[in-house]
Amino acid sequence: MNAILALEDGKIFKGISFGASGERYGEVVFNTSMDGYQEILTDPSYKGQIVTMTYPLIGNYGINDEDVESHRPFVEGFVVKEYSKIASNWRSKKTLGSYLNENGIVGIEGVDTRALTLHIREAGAKKAVISTMGQDENSLIEKAKRSPGLMGIDLVKEVTQQKSYEWNNKGRYKVVVIDCGVKFNILRELAKNDCRVTVVGAMTKALNILGHKPNGVLLSNGPGDPAALSYIVKTTQELIGKVPIFGICLGHQMLGLAFGGKTYKLKFGHHGGNQPVKDLKTGRVAITVQNHGFCVDIDTLNKKDVEITHMNLNDKTLEGMRHKKLPIFSVQFHPESAPGPKDAEYLFGRFVEMMKRHA
Repeated sequence: MNAILALEDGKIFKGISFGASGERYGEVVFNTSMDGYQEILTDPSYKGQIVTMTYPLIGNYGINDEDVESHRPFVEGFVVKEYSKIASNWRSKKTLGSYLNENGIVGIEGVDTRALTLHIREAGAKKAVISTMGQDENSLIEKAKRSPGLMGIDLVKEVTQQKSYEWNNKGRYKVVVIDCGVKFNILRELAKNDCRVTVVGAMTKALNILGHKPNGVLLSNGPGDPAALSYIVKTTQELIGKVPIFGICLGHQMLGLAFGGKTYKLKFGHHGGNQPVKDLKTGRVAITVQNHGFCVDIDTLNKKDVEITHMNLNDKTLEGMRHKKLPIFSVQFHPESAPGPKDAEYLFGRFVEMMKRHA
Protein backbone atom coordinates (compact mmCIF):
# COMPACT_ATOMS: atom_id res chain seq x y z
CA MET A 1 0.00 0.00 0.00
CA ASN A 2 1.29 3.44 -0.93
CA ALA A 3 1.68 6.18 1.67
CA ILE A 4 2.33 9.93 1.53
CA LEU A 5 3.95 12.36 3.94
CA ALA A 6 2.74 15.89 3.12
CA LEU A 7 4.28 18.95 4.81
CA GLU A 8 2.55 22.27 5.33
CA ASP A 9 5.07 24.05 3.08
CA GLY A 10 4.12 21.88 0.10
CA LYS A 11 6.90 19.29 0.29
CA ILE A 12 5.74 15.76 -0.54
CA PHE A 13 7.51 12.49 0.33
CA LYS A 14 6.13 9.24 -1.08
CA GLY A 15 6.74 5.71 0.13
CA ILE A 16 5.25 2.36 1.08
CA SER A 17 3.02 1.87 4.09
CA PHE A 18 3.89 -0.42 6.97
CA GLY A 19 2.02 -0.62 10.24
CA ALA A 20 -1.54 0.68 10.43
CA SER A 21 -3.49 2.23 7.60
CA GLY A 22 -5.15 5.60 8.04
CA GLU A 23 -4.22 9.24 8.38
CA ARG A 24 -2.54 11.14 11.21
CA TYR A 25 -1.12 14.61 11.63
CA GLY A 26 1.71 15.99 13.74
CA GLU A 27 4.91 17.98 13.66
CA VAL A 28 7.55 16.08 11.69
CA VAL A 29 10.97 15.86 13.39
CA PHE A 30 14.08 13.73 12.95
CA ASN A 31 15.90 11.53 15.48
CA THR A 32 19.60 10.78 15.03
CA SER A 33 19.80 7.63 17.19
CA MET A 34 21.17 4.54 15.47
CA ASP A 35 19.04 2.16 17.53
CA GLY A 36 16.51 2.30 20.34
CA TYR A 37 13.47 2.80 18.13
CA GLN A 38 11.25 0.97 20.63
CA GLU A 39 12.18 3.40 23.42
CA ILE A 40 11.61 6.31 21.03
CA LEU A 41 8.17 5.05 19.99
CA THR A 42 7.07 4.68 23.63
CA ASP A 43 8.48 8.00 24.88
CA PRO A 44 5.43 10.13 25.77
CA SER A 45 7.41 13.26 24.88
CA TYR A 46 6.80 12.38 21.21
CA LYS A 47 3.05 12.86 21.52
CA GLY A 48 2.01 15.18 18.68
CA GLN A 49 5.02 14.37 16.50
CA ILE A 50 5.79 12.30 13.41
CA VAL A 51 9.27 10.86 13.94
CA THR A 52 11.79 10.37 11.15
CA MET A 53 14.74 8.07 11.87
CA THR A 54 17.97 9.20 10.20
CA TYR A 55 19.57 5.75 10.51
CA PRO A 56 18.69 3.94 7.26
CA LEU A 57 17.62 0.46 8.46
CA ILE A 58 14.98 0.20 11.19
CA GLY A 59 13.16 -2.81 12.65
CA ASN A 60 15.86 -5.48 12.34
CA TYR A 61 15.70 -6.56 16.00
CA GLY A 62 11.92 -6.39 16.31
CA ILE A 63 9.95 -5.52 19.44
CA ASN A 64 10.49 -7.01 22.90
CA ASP A 65 8.74 -6.80 26.28
CA GLU A 66 11.52 -4.94 28.13
CA ASP A 67 12.58 -1.88 26.12
CA VAL A 68 9.49 0.23 26.75
CA GLU A 69 9.37 3.72 28.26
CA SER A 70 5.60 3.88 28.88
CA HIS A 71 2.51 1.69 28.63
CA ARG A 72 2.08 2.31 24.87
CA PRO A 73 3.62 4.13 21.89
CA PHE A 74 2.79 7.83 21.55
CA VAL A 75 4.24 8.93 18.19
CA GLU A 76 1.74 10.11 15.59
CA GLY A 77 3.60 8.50 12.69
CA PHE A 78 6.92 6.81 11.90
CA VAL A 79 9.14 7.52 8.87
CA VAL A 80 12.09 5.32 7.83
CA LYS A 81 14.32 4.77 4.83
CA GLU A 82 14.08 0.97 4.96
CA TYR A 83 11.93 -1.21 7.21
CA SER A 84 13.27 -4.68 8.02
CA LYS A 85 10.45 -7.20 7.76
CA ILE A 86 12.69 -9.81 9.38
CA ALA A 87 13.16 -9.39 13.14
CA SER A 88 16.20 -11.25 14.42
CA ASN A 89 16.89 -11.03 18.16
CA TRP A 90 16.54 -13.52 21.00
CA ARG A 91 14.25 -11.15 22.91
CA SER A 92 12.03 -10.27 19.96
CA LYS A 93 8.32 -11.04 20.32
CA LYS A 94 6.98 -9.42 17.14
CA THR A 95 7.96 -7.29 14.17
CA LEU A 96 7.98 -3.51 14.25
CA GLY A 97 5.29 -3.43 11.57
CA SER A 98 2.89 -5.62 13.53
CA TYR A 99 3.51 -3.51 16.65
CA LEU A 100 2.66 -0.29 14.81
CA ASN A 101 -0.44 -1.93 13.34
CA GLU A 102 -1.64 -3.10 16.76
CA ASN A 103 -1.33 0.43 18.11
CA GLY A 104 -2.86 2.27 15.17
CA ILE A 105 0.33 4.02 14.08
CA VAL A 106 0.98 4.73 10.40
CA GLY A 107 4.50 3.95 9.21
CA ILE A 108 6.05 4.84 5.87
CA GLU A 109 9.24 3.37 4.36
CA GLY A 110 11.13 4.09 1.17
CA VAL A 111 11.39 7.77 2.01
CA ASP A 112 14.61 9.65 1.26
CA THR A 113 15.17 10.42 4.93
CA ARG A 114 18.39 12.30 4.20
CA ALA A 115 16.50 14.76 2.01
CA LEU A 116 13.71 15.05 4.58
CA THR A 117 16.19 15.65 7.41
CA LEU A 118 18.04 18.28 5.40
CA HIS A 119 14.76 20.02 4.62
CA ILE A 120 13.79 20.11 8.31
CA ARG A 121 17.22 21.48 9.25
CA GLU A 122 16.96 24.24 6.67
CA ALA A 123 13.24 25.09 6.87
CA GLY A 124 12.52 24.04 10.46
CA ALA A 125 10.14 21.45 11.90
CA LYS A 126 6.88 21.46 9.95
CA LYS A 127 3.30 20.43 10.54
CA ALA A 128 2.56 17.39 8.41
CA VAL A 129 0.06 14.67 7.51
CA ILE A 130 0.99 11.03 6.99
CA SER A 131 -1.66 9.10 5.04
CA THR A 132 -2.42 5.80 3.34
CA MET A 133 -5.88 6.96 2.23
CA GLY A 134 -4.95 7.78 -1.35
CA GLN A 135 -6.04 11.41 -1.30
CA ASP A 136 -4.57 13.96 -3.66
CA GLU A 137 -1.46 15.80 -2.57
CA ASN A 138 -2.98 19.29 -2.45
CA SER A 139 -5.72 18.24 -0.04
CA LEU A 140 -3.14 16.64 2.27
CA ILE A 141 -1.03 19.80 2.22
CA GLU A 142 -4.11 21.81 3.21
CA LYS A 143 -4.83 19.39 6.04
CA ALA A 144 -1.25 19.81 7.25
CA LYS A 145 -1.65 23.60 7.21
CA ARG A 146 -4.89 23.37 9.23
CA SER A 147 -3.52 20.92 11.82
CA PRO A 148 -2.96 22.40 15.30
CA GLY A 149 0.80 21.93 15.62
CA LEU A 150 2.46 22.21 19.03
CA MET A 151 2.40 25.92 19.91
CA GLY A 152 0.03 26.70 22.75
CA ILE A 153 -1.25 23.11 22.98
CA ASP A 154 -1.39 21.21 26.29
CA LEU A 155 -0.36 17.65 25.37
CA VAL A 156 0.55 16.66 28.93
CA LYS A 157 -3.12 16.02 29.75
CA GLU A 158 -3.11 13.36 27.02
CA VAL A 159 -0.16 11.39 28.40
CA THR A 160 -0.18 11.80 32.20
CA GLN A 161 -1.58 9.10 34.47
CA GLN A 162 -4.82 10.12 36.13
CA LYS A 163 -4.24 8.08 39.30
CA SER A 164 -1.13 8.04 41.45
CA TYR A 165 0.77 4.78 41.86
CA GLU A 166 3.79 3.31 43.66
CA TRP A 167 6.64 2.39 41.32
CA ASN A 168 8.54 0.60 44.11
CA ASN A 169 8.21 0.41 47.88
CA LYS A 170 11.83 0.08 48.98
CA GLY A 171 14.41 2.82 49.36
CA ARG A 172 15.76 5.28 51.89
CA TYR A 173 14.48 8.41 50.15
CA LYS A 174 10.83 9.07 49.30
CA VAL A 175 10.52 10.76 45.90
CA VAL A 176 7.30 12.01 44.33
CA VAL A 177 7.49 12.16 40.52
CA ILE A 178 5.12 14.58 38.80
CA ASP A 179 4.15 12.68 35.66
CA CYS A 180 4.12 15.03 32.69
CA GLY A 181 4.83 12.02 30.46
CA VAL A 182 7.52 10.33 32.52
CA LYS A 183 9.79 7.72 30.95
CA PHE A 184 10.04 4.47 32.85
CA ASN A 185 13.83 4.64 32.91
CA ILE A 186 13.68 7.77 35.08
CA LEU A 187 11.75 5.68 37.60
CA ARG A 188 14.21 2.79 37.23
CA GLU A 189 17.17 5.10 37.86
CA LEU A 190 15.57 6.55 40.98
CA ALA A 191 14.92 3.03 42.30
CA LYS A 192 18.55 2.08 41.58
CA ASN A 193 19.62 5.08 43.67
CA ASP A 194 17.87 3.96 46.87
CA CYS A 195 14.63 5.87 46.27
CA ARG A 196 11.09 4.65 46.79
CA VAL A 197 9.00 6.30 44.14
CA THR A 198 5.42 7.52 44.01
CA VAL A 199 4.14 8.82 40.67
CA VAL A 200 1.36 11.43 40.65
CA GLY A 201 -0.57 12.98 37.79
CA ALA A 202 0.39 16.34 36.35
CA MET A 203 -2.77 17.99 37.71
CA THR A 204 -1.95 17.04 41.31
CA LYS A 205 -1.92 20.06 43.65
CA ALA A 206 1.20 21.01 45.60
CA LEU A 207 -0.58 20.42 48.92
CA ASN A 208 -1.35 16.83 47.93
CA ILE A 209 2.24 16.27 46.78
CA LEU A 210 3.60 17.57 50.07
CA GLY A 211 1.09 15.32 51.85
CA HIS A 212 3.22 12.35 50.75
CA LYS A 213 6.02 13.85 52.89
CA PRO A 214 8.65 13.38 50.18
CA ASN A 215 12.38 13.87 50.57
CA GLY A 216 12.36 15.23 47.04
CA VAL A 217 10.20 15.93 43.99
CA LEU A 218 11.12 15.15 40.38
CA LEU A 219 9.48 17.09 37.56
CA SER A 220 9.44 14.74 34.58
CA ASN A 221 9.82 15.00 30.85
CA GLY A 222 6.74 15.42 28.66
CA PRO A 223 5.42 16.65 25.31
CA GLY A 224 4.45 19.95 23.80
CA ASP A 225 4.67 23.63 24.59
CA PRO A 226 5.69 24.42 28.19
CA ALA A 227 4.02 27.83 28.00
CA ALA A 228 0.64 26.04 27.79
CA LEU A 229 1.10 24.41 31.21
CA SER A 230 0.35 27.22 33.64
CA TYR A 231 -1.18 24.80 36.15
CA ILE A 232 2.10 22.85 36.45
CA VAL A 233 4.08 26.09 36.72
CA LYS A 234 1.80 27.15 39.59
CA THR A 235 2.32 23.81 41.35
CA THR A 236 6.08 24.13 40.86
CA GLN A 237 6.10 27.64 42.34
CA GLU A 238 4.22 26.37 45.39
CA LEU A 239 6.79 23.58 45.89
CA ILE A 240 9.84 25.84 45.62
CA GLY A 241 11.48 26.30 49.00
CA LYS A 242 9.53 23.45 50.60
CA VAL A 243 11.29 20.38 49.17
CA PRO A 244 14.37 19.54 47.02
CA ILE A 245 13.44 19.51 43.31
CA PHE A 246 15.06 17.90 40.26
CA GLY A 247 13.70 18.78 36.80
CA ILE A 248 14.29 16.82 33.59
CA CYS A 249 13.48 18.12 30.07
CA LEU A 250 9.94 19.54 30.31
CA GLY A 251 10.45 19.59 34.08
CA HIS A 252 13.48 21.82 33.51
CA GLN A 253 11.30 24.15 31.43
CA MET A 254 8.65 24.19 34.17
CA LEU A 255 11.29 25.36 36.63
CA GLY A 256 12.49 28.01 34.17
CA LEU A 257 8.97 29.41 33.93
CA ALA A 258 8.47 29.11 37.70
CA PHE A 259 11.66 31.16 38.20
CA GLY A 260 10.14 33.91 36.06
CA GLY A 261 11.84 33.04 32.78
CA LYS A 262 10.36 32.45 29.35
CA THR A 263 10.54 29.64 26.80
CA TYR A 264 10.76 29.67 23.01
CA LYS A 265 10.46 27.17 20.17
CA LEU A 266 13.63 25.82 18.59
CA LYS A 267 13.92 25.73 14.80
CA PHE A 268 13.98 21.93 14.56
CA GLY A 269 14.58 20.79 18.13
CA HIS A 270 17.06 18.34 19.61
CA HIS A 271 16.11 14.70 19.10
CA GLY A 272 18.69 11.93 19.38
CA GLY A 273 21.60 10.53 21.33
CA ASN A 274 24.60 12.60 20.25
CA GLN A 275 24.19 16.11 21.69
CA PRO A 276 27.38 17.46 23.35
CA VAL A 277 26.73 19.30 26.62
CA LYS A 278 29.35 21.09 28.72
CA ASP A 279 29.25 21.25 32.51
CA LEU A 280 30.33 24.86 33.06
CA LYS A 281 31.71 24.16 36.54
CA THR A 282 33.90 21.14 35.76
CA GLY A 283 34.49 21.69 32.05
CA ARG A 284 33.44 18.11 31.43
CA VAL A 285 31.60 17.40 28.17
CA ALA A 286 28.93 14.70 28.12
CA ILE A 287 27.29 13.19 25.06
CA THR A 288 23.62 13.35 25.93
CA VAL A 289 20.21 12.07 24.93
CA GLN A 290 17.75 14.81 24.06
CA ASN A 291 14.15 15.12 22.93
CA HIS A 292 12.74 18.64 23.05
CA GLY A 293 11.42 21.27 20.68
CA PHE A 294 11.32 24.15 23.18
CA CYS A 295 13.98 25.77 25.33
CA VAL A 296 14.31 28.12 28.31
CA ASP A 297 15.55 31.57 27.27
CA ILE A 298 18.77 32.20 29.20
CA ASP A 299 18.41 35.98 28.98
CA THR A 300 15.06 35.95 30.80
CA LEU A 301 16.33 34.22 33.95
CA ASN A 302 17.18 36.17 37.10
CA LYS A 303 20.93 35.53 37.45
CA LYS A 304 20.85 36.69 41.09
CA ASP A 305 18.95 33.52 41.96
CA VAL A 306 19.70 31.14 39.10
CA GLU A 307 23.10 29.81 37.99
CA ILE A 308 23.58 28.40 34.50
CA THR A 309 25.28 25.00 34.89
CA HIS A 310 25.19 23.34 31.45
CA MET A 311 25.42 24.58 27.87
CA ASN A 312 24.81 22.87 24.52
CA LEU A 313 28.01 23.03 22.46
CA ASN A 314 26.18 22.82 19.12
CA ASP A 315 23.91 25.86 19.42
CA LYS A 316 24.77 27.38 22.84
CA THR A 317 21.26 26.79 24.20
CA LEU A 318 20.60 26.32 27.91
CA GLU A 319 20.99 22.73 29.11
CA GLY A 320 21.07 23.03 32.90
CA MET A 321 20.60 25.36 35.84
CA ARG A 322 20.42 25.43 39.62
CA HIS A 323 19.04 27.77 42.26
CA LYS A 324 21.83 29.53 44.15
CA LYS A 325 20.13 29.35 47.55
CA LEU A 326 17.58 26.53 47.39
CA PRO A 327 18.02 22.76 46.75
CA ILE A 328 16.81 22.87 43.15
CA PHE A 329 18.51 21.91 39.89
CA SER A 330 17.44 20.82 36.43
CA VAL A 331 18.71 19.68 33.04
CA GLN A 332 17.22 19.93 29.57
CA PHE A 333 18.74 16.62 28.45
CA HIS A 334 17.86 13.07 29.57
CA PRO A 335 20.27 11.62 32.15
CA GLU A 336 18.29 8.36 32.15
CA SER A 337 19.19 7.83 28.44
CA ALA A 338 17.02 4.98 27.04
CA PRO A 339 18.14 4.92 24.35
CA GLY A 340 21.61 6.39 24.18
CA PRO A 341 24.78 7.16 26.14
CA LYS A 342 24.82 7.03 29.93
CA ASP A 343 27.28 9.90 30.46
CA ALA A 344 24.84 11.84 32.66
CA GLU A 345 23.46 9.10 34.93
CA TYR A 346 25.48 10.59 37.79
CA LEU A 347 22.85 13.33 38.12
CA PHE A 348 20.49 10.92 39.89
CA GLY A 349 23.21 10.44 42.50
CA ARG A 350 23.50 14.22 42.77
CA PHE A 351 19.76 14.41 43.45
CA VAL A 352 20.10 11.82 46.21
CA GLU A 353 23.00 13.73 47.77
CA MET A 354 20.89 16.88 47.71
CA MET A 355 18.04 15.09 49.47
CA LYS A 356 20.49 13.67 52.02
CA ARG A 357 21.79 17.14 52.88
CA HIS A 358 18.27 18.50 53.37
CA ALA A 359 16.69 15.51 55.09
